[in-house]
Amino acid sequence: MILDKLITTFDTGLRTIFAQAVAGRERPDVNIEEMPLSESQRSQAASLMRINHVGEVCAQALYSGQAFTSRNPQIVQSLQHAADEETDHLAWCEMRINELGGRKSLLNPVWYVGSFALGATAGLMSDKWNLGFLAETEQQVSNHLNNHLNKLSDADIKTRTIVSQMQQDEAAHAAEAKQLGANDLPQPVKAGMKLASKIMTTTAYYV
Repeated sequence: MILDKLITTFDTGLRTIFAQAVAGRERPDVNIEEMPLSESQRSQAASLMRINHVGEVCAQALYSGQAFTSRNPQIVQSLQHAADEETDHLAWCEMRINELGGRKSLLNPVWYVGSFALGATAGLMSDKWNLGFLAETEQQVSNHLNNHLNKLSDADIKTRTIVSQMQQDEAAHAAEAKQLGANDLPQPVKAGMKLASKIMTTTAYYV
């Protein structure tokens, strides 16, 4: 059983970092025509989507770490459901980055390892705190995506549509975690998570 979990967890990490993600859902912008964008608009959108792609890499690592150490089958199932939708996001971000002429972060392996460690630590906590970590992570990501919607050009309808669907999914994941009994994390923990997120997003915008 432990060996199976180790193999599955290692495989998830390799596929997340090195393989092209395959979405289970159709891209939300599939029927939207590409509008002309200036070079600066395309460059900014590509950089923002690189940040979002890093966020999805971290999400996969967090969920994988939490599921690896959690002993509650219901929580593991909830984590797997969220991870499946995050895989869609991962694929959508990568495809959109390519269309915009951008690239993925060179530090994805670093982001993954660090996030997996955080997730595994959270999974060792009580169920309510584990869920609280999940809920707070999703809430912060949802807020972060909403901020990106304010930065993206109104003309870039395709990118905006993808980000909007991602934001809705993240908010739903946070709500599900709270419904399952998540504890509200202490303010110092939330502040620490926000600081770590700020460092990651600032770095990923350029690297």
